[in-house]
Amino acid sequence: MAKSPSARSRSNKSRRTRRLPSPRLPALDMASLTGEQQALVDAISSGPRGRFSNSGPFAVYLHAPGFGHLAQQLGGHARLGTSVPPRLSEFAILCTARFWQAQYEWVAHAAIAAKQGVKPATIRDLHAGRTPTSAPRDEMAIYAFVRELYATRRVSDATYKRVHKLLGDAGIVELVGILGYYAMVSMILNVFRMPVPEGTPAPFREANK
Repeated sequence: MAKSPSARSRSNKSRRTRRLPSPRLPALDMASLTGEQQALVDAISSGPRGRFSNSGPFAVYLHAPGFGHLAQQLGGHARLGTSVPPRLSEFAILCTARFWQAQYEWVAHAAIAAKQGVKPATIRDLHAGRTPTSAPRDEMAIYAFVRELYATRRVSDATYKRVHKLLGDAGIVELVGILGYYAMVSMILNVFRMPVPEGTPAPFREANK
């Protein structure tokens, strides 16, 4: 049954006022970085992303810049350098963000996915935890692959073959790598309670602990 206007208003208000737990790591002063931290900032800024934002996973990477440098290199390639079409790559990232209920990751990549051609109805279904039945066949093949992998930690032959037919040997390796990288990012965001941008509603409920 559809929600009444007043019920939708209450739901939207709840999302707007929902408070997330405080971050577990302090925000670093960009004017007081160590040489290694500044090198990380410079590497991200000069890489395929084109800029550094002291938020989300990058803000965490600054606290361990040696790890962060390697992680951001993998992340830049996973997001922007693979043979997986951007629409399917962003769709897979959204599936991962939804599985982990990673607040920052969902906010960031829902907008990117829409720009890459993922339909608004598909994004709404994923956000609500529903199967996106109106999504095109290639996205549904990716969805089945991701859901099965996360649920069973394996992928059946039938599910594998559907995605392999779409992406080939290299592409399916890269797809698993994309999922692995963004699962790691989701864990980082969740463990360190990284907030969504100021003024942005939190997309998922989260207990304040």
